[in-house]
Amino acid sequence: MGAKWVKISVLYFAIGLAFGLFMHYTIELQWKATHAHINVVGWLSTGFIGVIYSVYKEAAETSLAKAQFWLYNIGLPFLFAGMMMIYLDVPRWLFEVCVSGGGIAVALSVVLFVVNVFKHVKTAS
Repeated sequence: MGAKWVKISVLYFAIGLAFGLFMHYTIELQWKATHAHINVVGWLSTGFIGVIYSVYKEAAETSLAKAQFWLYNIGLPFLFAGMMMIYLDVPRWLFEVCVSGGGIAVALSVVLFVVNVFKHVKTAS
C-alpha cells in the first residue's frame, strides 16, 4: 500500500509543477491556493502517508487503510477541480459540491488515517 501512495504522490508533484508553470507563463496567479494544495496535500502529504505505510506495513494492510486510500484518492481530485472552478464561469452549486464533497472525503480519510496509526503503529520491541 505504501508504494501506491508514493507513486500517486509523484504524479501530484508533476501536476503541481506543471500547474505552477502554467500560472507563471499565463500570469494567472489567482489559482495560487490550488497550486499550494496540489503540492502540499497532493504531493507532500500523500508521499508522507506512503512512507509511513511503507515503514509500518501492518497498518497499511488494514481495512481502515484501504478505506482511507479510496476516500482520499477520490476526494482529492474533486477538491482540486472545485478549487479551480471558483474562478471559472460555472454554477456555484457545482464548485460547492466538488469543494465540499472532495474536502469532506479527504477530511474523513485523514480521520481514518489517524485512527489507523494510533491503532496499528507500534514501536519495535
